[in-house]
Amino acid sequence: MDTVAERWARLKPSLVIRRPDGPGPFPVVLIFPGCGGVREHLHRYAEAAAEAGWMAVTVESFIARGWSDAFVRTFVCTGLLLRGGTRAGDVMAAATFAKDLPDADPSRIVLAGWSHGAWAIMDLMTEKLEKRGEAMIADPMNADLSGVVGAFMPYPYVALPARSRFMRWRRALDALVIIPTRDHLARRADYERALDHARAAGSKIEEWVVDATHAFDEPGLTHPKIRYNPQATKEAVRRFVGFLKARS
Repeated sequence: MDTVAERWARLKPSLVIRRPDGPGPFPVVLIFPGCGGVREHLHRYAEAAAEAGWMAVTVESFIARGWSDAFVRTFVCTGLLLRGGTRAGDVMAAATFAKDLPDADPSRIVLAGWSHGAWAIMDLMTEKLEKRGEAMIADPMNADLSGVVGAFMPYPYVALPARSRFMRWRRALDALVIIPTRDHLARRADYERALDHARAAGSKIEEWVVDATHAFDEPGLTHPKIRYNPQATKEAVRRFVGFLKARS
């Protein structure tokens, strides 16, 4: 079982960092991909963040573990390995140690997760971080989530076995959540149940309900259940930038 520092050491070599022009320090947005890994759409969000004056740090959980795309699709996307409660340790480590990156402003950090990445963020919020083994980390009590000022979460996975579906968050974290009306992985009631657990901790949750599918912002997807929607994507990026600027 990794310590927080050991988990960060595993993740750090595969980070993808985009810095804004000009001198720092810069606020930081930590980007946690869905189970499809780093795709074209995440580069678009990262570039938009950098243009808005934020350092975008993409945290690649799967490459860090030496897993291929085929392996991840077979075992992670199906829920057999690295569920949100375990990947929450990656979020914990990144939020703790990204503060030490050159030009990073440790007082302004936003967590951004898509689908499986958002599942990990939300599961982390349900943990007390007081006992060995929480989020599969040996020393969660040494995590430092200070400076985390919000979360941006398009189509988070909130169905079983997501902890946020049935457990109250242990700390408040204001968030913008994008809810597709045609998400085949979760009903609107599933979203609301999870978000009510966030609100119970004092979180301010903004919802954008969009007529789209899961993964609507990923170019190239044409299946009826996961179909690219360029108009909705443009609006999602605009709202992402607005969320960041409100915390600048």
